[in-house]
Amino acid sequence: QLQLVESGGGLVQPGGSLRLSCAASGFGSEYYVIAWFRQAPGKEREGVSCISSSGATTNYAASVKGRFTITRDKAKNTVYLQMNSLKPEDTAVYYCAAGHVVVPSADWASSGYSYWGQGTQVTVSS
Repeated sequence: QLQLVESGGGLVQPGGSLRLSCAASGFGSEYYVIAWFRQAPGKEREGVSCISSSGATTNYAASVKGRFTITRDKAKNTVYLQMNSLKPEDTAVYYCAAGHVVVPSADWASSGYSYWGQGTQVTVSS
């Protein structure tokens, strides 16, 4: 059983930055792919980014590529999502999830995640 706890959300102006954290605990957590998803009111959940268990391989949604960076600190068992150049359309609840998926696959966000965090709100507004 894994536990995932997100933190770092908040209110930021357009063009600003935030860093989200996802702290993982539980047996075997270091062997899971960790992904970030987001869901805005009235919209479907969207995969944002994922990172392999080693941290060597990443993937991003087209909407965030070049603005967001996912990293993994294996010593702290924590995955970070650095979000730069934020836009109002990035406003959503952001969730991290753990699973066994193929990171480079175009289907990395479609299924395969067994554990989810409780989410953290990100609001981009002036």
